[in-house]
Amino acid sequence: MSDMNRKRHLARKKRKVRVRKKISGTALCPRLAVYRSNRYIYAQIIDDEQGQTLAYVDVKKAPAAEIPEGIDGKCATAYTVGRAIAELAKEKEISRIVFDRSGYLYHGRIAALAQGARDGGLEF
Repeated sequence: MSDMNRKRHLARKKRKVRVRKKISGTALCPRLAVYRSNRYIYAQIIDDEQGQTLAYVDVKKAPAAEIPEGIDGKCATAYTVGRAIAELAKEKEISRIVFDRSGYLYHGRIAALAQGARDGGLEF
């Protein structure tokens, strides 16, 4: 790993630890955790009290959804993942969540996923 990549990786890890100190999912208000790789994006709803994953969606499992204007490329796939996780949450009667961005900055694909989840009916 180059020096710049190492610094970026460590900065994200520090942000992740700092955010996770304050955020915890419960049965009434579970945590929506996001992981972003260069190619894909993953989202899962977690109940931290039980230690269970309640719902999971990635790009490969997300069905096509109607995408608003101005969103394209990887942000469009992130939006569809957000809509899909919201649909799974509705099936499990979950309406409120806590958003865990896992140390990623809140823009681009992370913001598109959050917008898709909100448009799907989740509150956070």
